[in-house]
Amino acid sequence: MKKILLLLVVVLSYSGYSQKVKDSVMFKKQKVYRELTISLPPSYSKETKKSYPLLFLLDGDYLFDPFQGALSYGNYWDDLPEVIIVGIKQERERDDDCAIDATTGLPDEKGEDFFEFIGGELMPYIQNKYRVSPFKIIAGHDLTASFMNFYLYKDAPLFNAYISLSPQLALDMETRIPERLATFKQNIFYYQSSSDGDIRKLKGKITSLDENMKAVVNANLNYKYDEFKGASHYSLVLYSIPNALYQFFATYQPISDTEFQEKIIKLESGYVTYLKNKYDLLEKALSIKMNIRINDFKAIEAAILKNKAYAELEQLAQLSRKMYPKSMLGDYQMAQLYENTGDIKNAVKYYQNAFQMQPIGNLTKDMMLDKATELRAQIKK
Repeated sequence: MKKILLLLVVVLSYSGYSQKVKDSVMFKKQKVYRELTISLPPSYSKETKKSYPLLFLLDGDYLFDPFQGALSYGNYWDDLPEVIIVGIKQERERDDDCAIDATTGLPDEKGEDFFEFIGGELMPYIQNKYRVSPFKIIAGHDLTASFMNFYLYKDAPLFNAYISLSPQLALDMETRIPERLATFKQNIFYYQSSSDGDIRKLKGKITSLDENMKAVVNANLNYKYDEFKGASHYSLVLYSIPNALYQFFATYQPISDTEFQEKIIKLESGYVTYLKNKYDLLEKALSIKMNIRINDFKAIEAAILKNKAYAELEQLAQLSRKMYPKSMLGDYQMAQLYENTGDIKNAVKYYQNAFQMQPIGNLTKDMMLDKATELRAQIKK
């Protein structure tokens, strides 16, 4: 219950962090406009060359606000990236949109029309109008959570990541989905959830799907299942949203104390390589390209100093200069190298060089001047 109340506070407090706009797209086969709710990231109008991951919400009527709140809160702390959110209104059309043939377990006429509308009309419209990156997420609840899985049946899935909230799984879906996911050669993310208070008739297939998913052997699959205690079919949505988002965007998060202690500090070498690989994986898996965070540079520097792997400071300085060429970070790291290896004259030189560059993070001109002065005094002695 505390977790639900926290997310409700997040939704109310941060829903204005990125503004909602209304849009609509013509559903040509049905000759009607379908209403969309869209949230563009705070930086969207300023960073005009930047593209953003897409979160597409079925059941946008009621899933939009909790997803937007969680993303806004996570982005405020730099745990989650900025994301374009698109929710489609399905209040009256939901059953028709998700209609399936009971004998084949596939979309029927109206369901097939809606399926083709999303892939053939709606998504091209969104990608042409908004700066969407290649990484696309889809989410749904019960009926729509089941329906979104049909995109996995295609040879080239429309989405990279799937958030399935208590799905009302169609015929044989508990076996078809794992069979499909076992074949993918690209990164694919899949999250599903249920609860001990979920609708009973849904639980059997959800459990079977989880068992079959756990048997899939595919290094490209990132899968997680949550079964929440004390939650209902509806409240489990609020439990699930942050878990799903933090699962998908785990590689985006800054280096944490846990990552530092359990992974980085235990390395015997290759600290700079670890840092490069972390951001290379972010670009490869999530299509997010960004400068290495200053605090991540500082974490790697701390590990190098603690393990006395001073030679790696030069590699770190080269990377710093590439990322922040006008800052004092690279010269500071070179000064650290020479100070810790006993070459005081060169350490003074690089502290003086750093003084002439732009401050960054907690590095200041006063700090560089003080260090140079302190080391010059040692030379005189």
